[in-house]
Amino acid sequence: MTTIRWYFEDFYEGLVIDAGSCVVDAEELDAFARRYDPQPFHIDAEAAAASIYGSVIASGWQTCSLMMRLMVDGLLHETASLGSPGLDEVRWIKPVRAGDTLHVRAITTGTRSSISKPERGIVQWLWEARNQHGEVVTTIVSMGMVGRRPVAIGESADA
Repeated sequence: MTTIRWYFEDFYEGLVIDAGSCVVDAEELDAFARRYDPQPFHIDAEAAAASIYGSVIASGWQTCSLMMRLMVDGLLHETASLGSPGLDEVRWIKPVRAGDTLHVRAITTGTRSSISKPERGIVQWLWEARNQHGEVVTTIVSMGMVGRRPVAIGESADA
């Protein structure tokens, strides 16, 4: 059983949370691309060498998947998360290659209480992945529904 550390009330604009890092594995890169995004610059070394990228690169969708895993492990698993109503923007800024180390962080860009569902609120984030050189490679503008901290019986919500 996971202990909830983060409730809606704990998030504020400007809060930065380190979600961890991972190394992009060459076999996983190839397997993901072959199954979900088999464009030549993802699966064919010769074609990739002749492309604008110069070598095989990860699918942007794989980078997003790696970011999601880090976000779950590094933040959402300990959050009163109720899911997400969606993403507003995904940007693939720089290519990601096998052997790169991705560092992911969540920057809270805003919060708002739900008027119709007072037991939750919406947290807006900028998810940012940087490579081992500190370069931003991918950003995701997202929002998550997050439960409010439970109030004990006899305790005021304003206490």
